[in-house]
Amino acid sequence: MAERILIVEDENKIAGVLLDYLAQSGFRTHHLTRGDEVEAWLAHNPVDLVLLDLMLPGKSGLDICKDLRAGAPGRPAPAIIMVTARVEEIDRLLGLELGADDYICKPFSPREVVARVKAVLRRGTHAVAPADENPGGLKLDDAAWRATLAGHDLGLTAVEYQLLKVLAARPGRIFSREQLMDAMYQDERIVSDRTVDSHIKKLRRKIQEHLPEQELIHSVYGLGYRYDLPE
Repeated sequence: MAERILIVEDENKIAGVLLDYLAQSGFRTHHLTRGDEVEAWLAHNPVDLVLLDLMLPGKSGLDICKDLRAGAPGRPAPAIIMVTARVEEIDRLLGLELGADDYICKPFSPREVVARVKAVLRRGTHAVAPADENPGGLKLDDAAWRATLAGHDLGLTAVEYQLLKVLAARPGRIFSREQLMDAMYQDERIVSDRTVDSHIKKLRRKIQEHLPEQELIHSVYGLGYRYDLPE
């Protein structure tokens, strides 16, 4: 059965384009223009993913995201992709840790949105995994500070291990350099953004030694880094 997508967008022209592209890709879609209509509609129409504009009449996308992540009894929470027209809002969204699965800035390519939707939904199919293993075959042993991928020891330093642990805990989520620095250096030492970039470069090289055809850690221009599951 086709996945169900709710588009919450007050600009009808943008919503119309998204409706067309998502329908062509086999999704079932519905469109709402007001934020204060979302909760009541979802109570009777469960969906797999919500494309949620940040600035909406009636109720903001931030508040809707918080409410959806808080959950409702007997109703599974949908995946959420937040949409904003202001690139500077992305840092605020990340800082609030609202739990959105992805973020998109306007103007955007409809094809990119469809690709992002598919990626988020695909990650959702890997939600159940053994307790000692992350989706994609990554195993993290905190006692030994040891990470293995597809049965291969990655040979990580303590900082690289901590960095991978943070990224892999939330596949698809974008982490800013500041957030990664906080996770890597909990003693509040002062380090530069380039320090994070250097560790990412080394971590990528060690992963690609065992998965040369795939890039699991992606740079997101102006925002930070995200980890994607192996295909």
